[in-house]
Amino acid sequence: MKPSLVIWDWNGTLLDDLALCNDCLNQLLSEHGYPQQYDRARYQEIFGFPIVDYYQKAGFDFTQHSFEQLSARFMELYLPASAECTLCPGAKEALTAIRSAGIPQIILSASPLNVLQNQVAALGLSDFFDKLLGQNNIYAHSKKEAGLAFMAEHTIDRSQVVMIGDTLHDYEVACAMGTNSILCAAGHQSRSRLSSCGVPVIDTLCELPKLFTLS
Repeated sequence: MKPSLVIWDWNGTLLDDLALCNDCLNQLLSEHGYPQQYDRARYQEIFGFPIVDYYQKAGFDFTQHSFEQLSARFMELYLPASAECTLCPGAKEALTAIRSAGIPQIILSASPLNVLQNQVAALGLSDFFDKLLGQNNIYAHSKKEAGLAFMAEHTIDRSQVVMIGDTLHDYEVACAMGTNSILCAAGHQSRSRLSSCGVPVIDTLCELPKLFTLS
């Protein structure tokens, strides 16, 4: 299959921020007096959308510390450190191969749009994308609405569109949009969780180009 459009998730799919988000969660827990800490494997088993549910799974008590307060502090920890994040393995090569095949690419992210724009620009990737779709707040509730709005604004054969992400939510968004999906297990959720969706799951983006017909 040669896609007519590739829709990328950003965090954990193209931007390698898994370790940073894991560290920020543990610092947030420590700062607020919680004893539990999460290693990578346990983090990947609890992370998900909406973020408010993930925070509850991590053990935060919203009667003691509000979700809004926790979210604001998370961003205070995450944003400065995210400048050091690099691309996930195989990301640049996959982006280049898809662009060389003349296939449009966009990003659909749960991140605030201004944060997404700054991160994409800082990594020199702006020219790869026809559109960046982000959120207007820091709470990462869902990106389904932004995806559906984009689809409604464009005449696209959805059977030829592929969304690439690293979470169950990416699969759910793709289903809502009526597109195909491919999930990558190098990000915020484990392969075992992703495999439950019944769509192709790759270990790194290095495997992605061979799944497409790019000529």
